[in-house]
Amino acid sequence: MNRALILEAIVELQRRKLRTGLTLLGMIFGVAAIVAMLAVGEGSKREALRLVAELGLNNILLESKNIAAEKLKDVRVRSLGLSAADAAAAMSVVPGAQSVALKKEIKVDQLVYGTNIVAGRAFAVSHAYAEHGGLQVNLGRWLVPEDGASLAPVCVLGARLAKSLFGDFNPIGERIKLNHTWLEVVGVLADRSAGKSDFEGVKLGLDDERLFVSWESGRARFLFKQIEDEVDGISLRLDEKVAPDAAARVLQTLIEQRHANADDTNLIVPMGLYRQNQQTQRIFTIVMSSIAAVSLLVGGIGIMNIMLANVLERRREIGLKRALGARRRDVVEQFLAEALVIAVTGALMGLLLGAITAYSIASLAGWSVAWSPLSLLIAVAMCIAVGLAFGVFPAKQASRLDPIAALRSDG
Repeated sequence: MNRALILEAIVELQRRKLRTGLTLLGMIFGVAAIVAMLAVGEGSKREALRLVAELGLNNILLESKNIAAEKLKDVRVRSLGLSAADAAAAMSVVPGAQSVALKKEIKVDQLVYGTNIVAGRAFAVSHAYAEHGGLQVNLGRWLVPEDGASLAPVCVLGARLAKSLFGDFNPIGERIKLNHTWLEVVGVLADRSAGKSDFEGVKLGLDDERLFVSWESGRARFLFKQIEDEVDGISLRLDEKVAPDAAARVLQTLIEQRHANADDTNLIVPMGLYRQNQQTQRIFTIVMSSIAAVSLLVGGIGIMNIMLANVLERRREIGLKRALGARRRDVVEQFLAEALVIAVTGALMGLLLGAITAYSIASLAGWSVAWSPLSLLIAVAMCIAVGLAFGVFPAKQASRLDPIAALRSDG
């Protein structure tokens, strides 16, 4: 279609502003619904990936259960609890196991810097813990194997814990007191507190409020009850080619055998949590897509309605053009140009309304919004395709008018 035809279509539609505006509403709402749905859906997907990254997409997590003291004694008759030996056995048995990380919570009686006493949690962890949990160091360094080998009295702080202890002061090289042990701060983690605090029921972002010492140093310098699990959590990193579900079944069987079916551990597969989240997201997308499709269908019917009304009102104009030599193809192009103008205008205004709607939903519901250029292009293309599809029938009807009968009409 040439530019003159588009300009003529714009002028013609401007003559019927109210009718054109009402027709546009259907297209605008349809595109806005699609754009908002795609933006929220893409944002949810990226947020889910970000959250599951804290757990490790290629990890399998094994955690000890919190069991009441009176029941724990009975459990210990069959099982000694989660241990470093379990981790070593998992590395030997589970297919595709590449590395393992351990953690054990240290009971905090007091955590002091100068006169500042704060609440916090402390953990003894192996040096692979940061890699498995996707932890990034903001200041200083993470724990290294040499720290454990020498039982070095050093620690790394989570971002919020460092803020509570030191404020805006750089804590690297400073000494803090954990219970009765002095520790030198060698690192501070990057803040990961923004966003959701849990993912599919699993708590996240807790590392920001924690203190970490090396596994060997923690086990040597702090006291633990004999009845406790030696290890609170084991993270097993898998090769990317290995299916986490299959590896998890092997690990589950191994632990059941080693613990005599005591049921004293929880197994978490982050990939499984991600799939569960995406299944819920797909249901949401299907529902929203259906609503958007109905809105676009209504908009398309509106375009057909206005085009048919225009054909009836402009019978004499069409007859005159045909009598002056206009071909049926010229008449079809004229009405399709008007349908195209309505569709494109509706798509552009729908994009704007969709963006406003998406950010409003994100603000009110606390969801994330992300944009995919391809998705936006698909939304616009769908709107234009629907507009043209519903404009074809009226255009064909106009082209089939008998010129003589059209000139004699009162329209």
